[in-house]
Amino acid sequence: MAAESNNRTVSDVNNHDESVSFSHITAVATGWMSDFMFLSLCRRFKEGKREEFNETLSAFQTIQKLSLKRNEKAKICDFLARVMHGKLLDVQFGDDDSVMPLMSAARLWSDLKNTVADESLFKNVAILLIVQSVAVCLEKGERSSASSALRWFENNLELPQGLRVKLSKIVAQVETYHPFLMSFSFSRLLETVQSYLDAYLEKNPSDYLLKAASKMVLSSHKTEGLEDEGSRDSSLSKKASDVTEDRKKGNTTCHRPKRKLLSTINTDVWKPDTCKKRHFSLRRISSNASELSQMTENSPDTKKVQKTRKPPQKWTSQLDKYLKDGVKRHGQGKWSRILMDYDFEGRTGTMLKDRWRVLRRAHEVG
Repeated sequence: MAAESNNRTVSDVNNHDESVSFSHITAVATGWMSDFMFLSLCRRFKEGKREEFNETLSAFQTIQKLSLKRNEKAKICDFLARVMHGKLLDVQFGDDDSVMPLMSAARLWSDLKNTVADESLFKNVAILLIVQSVAVCLEKGERSSASSALRWFENNLELPQGLRVKLSKIVAQVETYHPFLMSFSFSRLLETVQSYLDAYLEKNPSDYLLKAASKMVLSSHKTEGLEDEGSRDSSLSKKASDVTEDRKKGNTTCHRPKRKLLSTINTDVWKPDTCKKRHFSLRRISSNASELSQMTENSPDTKKVQKTRKPPQKWTSQLDKYLKDGVKRHGQGKWSRILMDYDFEGRTGTMLKDRWRVLRRAHEVG
């Protein structure tokens, strides 16, 4: 019976070969495998697992060799590889050893513009790649590399004037943890790229093989469950038949498994902390106001806070003018872009938003 089934399968394959070109079948199957590996690569990128990402990337590149042409998904995978290794300055993609991973990623990103539906998302990723190319160098103590990265962007890609001036000042002063760099962080870059991948996969589904494999796994689990139930039923029927045979032979002894008595159970059962009664110790606070005031003043914790507390930063008329001009140019809510055009002395986008709210309440702006 098995031989007949195998012969039928082989004959079916031969029939398919005669009706459809095998090269076309290979191309379709290769496309499915490529899509599955691309989907797996996006998942590894989201999980941040570099070793698994590299293994999946190697498999994807092997499958791509079977393809007749290099598609945009291959370019996206190359881009993801550079971003994934963005913090490693000793990793090289290409012949030029002066081009670091994020710089190479920025060049690829410009080629992927037609795959991005949201123009603002494209600009955000481009800015994040430039900023992080500099920030990573400063984090590693490579000031000269940060300066070289800025010059490379000026010569090879479009670098906004305001962004160039701000980053040049940060590099010159070696402000590794400048609020601007913290605002355009590496984690924000990863999140923004993930948003791009989600939008791309929604527009270009690559899950045909994934769905087929999922159905196969579910089907095999159901089959295994039925086999387990069948073996359990056969075991029970065998035991029942053995008992019947014993009774027929006059063996009335019934062997039952011994059960532990309830008293032998360990009653010292673990309970979570939420089940335990809490005990509080109350102490009356002195009603003498002067004594309480003296205790507060002499507290070492209070002294420590007073020493470390920084004076609030004052907003000057010039900073207010920068803020008004920035809103007029970019619009309300575009705080990140406004930060790139003017020097707000280390303030963040949230600080700009709060100050704008104050100006509106004071009726200084419309």
